[in-house]
Amino acid sequence: MIADRLQWSPPPESLSLASDRVHVWRASLKVPAARVQSLQRTLAAEELWRAKRYYFQKDRDRFVVARGFLRAILSGYLRTEASQLRFRYNRHGKPELLDSQGLRFNVSHSDELALYAISHRREIGIDLERIRPELAGQAIAERFFSPREVASLRSLPESMRADAFFACWTRKEAYLKAKGRGIVLGLDQFDVSLSPGEPAALLCVVGHPEEAARWSLQELHPAAGYVAAVAVEGHEWELRCWQWMETPAEPETDGGHAKTMPVQSVDSGTGRTAV
Repeated sequence: MIADRLQWSPPPESLSLASDRVHVWRASLKVPAARVQSLQRTLAAEELWRAKRYYFQKDRDRFVVARGFLRAILSGYLRTEASQLRFRYNRHGKPELLDSQGLRFNVSHSDELALYAISHRREIGIDLERIRPELAGQAIAERFFSPREVASLRSLPESMRADAFFACWTRKEAYLKAKGRGIVLGLDQFDVSLSPGEPAALLCVVGHPEEAARWSLQELHPAAGYVAAVAVEGHEWELRCWQWMETPAEPETDGGHAKTMPVQSVDSGTGRTAV
């Protein structure tokens, strides 16, 4: 897998998605209170109930904005109003559209940043984490990572271990989310690459020797201090990264579709990748 520098670009006016394309959207969850309220009106009762379960208001607002943006993004592909989208969940909680038209998606957010991965008839998972060196201790790695991954982590200089830890974590979570099985599989039951400079890859799955060849992984750096990974079923796909941004004031809408605004991308160290 050869990676060029990726660029988070304004999306095209008309969205479409071929089976050999994967789209990842980046969005800030920090929006004015009025916008939180307008996005809340697009959510279903089940989503509003989930939002109320958060103790802190800022966490409730971030959930509302993340779900509202998900609906707005998906509505652009499906040519329907955001509020009309309906979801169902598998027994491990992974959402999917009732009328998907072949669209697959996954969402991850950390602090005030969110990523949305969209594909067509390919299972997909994405995970985003803010790098927090205090959480990248050996004890956590030994508890959740495979012996092979722990050994790889130990072999690295101390200065590289935090980045490698979160590279490993996001790749494992992205794969599990793509499978739609949560942590039921067990984080220590499969190996991923983690060394700096090493391409993201699923290396092996215990008891399933053919599984690694079915999936491809791609590392992403959506902003300074963050790392992410996307797991996609199959190979020979091309990644496009889009920037979602709205005007500071209440954005215009068109039939439930929030209009995206062209903006300059932040320094992310990422860009277009052919996989």
